[in-house]
Amino acid sequence: MTGVSDYPGSSVGLPETGAGSLASWGSRIGALVLDWGACMVLAIGMFGTRVLTGQGWPAFMILAVFFVESTLLTITMGGSFGQLIARIGIIRLDGSPLSWWQALLRCGLKCLVLPAVVIGAERRSITDIILGTAVVNRR
Repeated sequence: MTGVSDYPGSSVGLPETGAGSLASWGSRIGALVLDWGACMVLAIGMFGTRVLTGQGWPAFMILAVFFVESTLLTITMGGSFGQLIARIGIIRLDGSPLSWWQALLRCGLKCLVLPAVVIGAERRSITDIILGTAVVNRR
């Protein structure tokens, strides 16, 4: 059939398996759970247990720590804490490095949740499609 991909990532030029192939759902969800857990621990350490039970600004500190952690590590290392442990990362499809504003926008939209869970073709979120990025395996 013409126009049908053989595997996820083929239409954007990614390999089927190995380094550079699209990351699996399991790896992506695992990385997110690791990120969120680490950010909870950091937020509790910095702001106390009010981040879990409080109202007002303390209730947003886990999300704020998540945003900062994800953005800074994506800019410097190509992926968040959880993504690095899961051996996945963010790449630009055109091969150029991810810019600071793309990492900032990507992480900001991920914090809004909806753009991150609206998935388009080939396991890529709307955010990834707009920014020309993909979450890929590092190994």
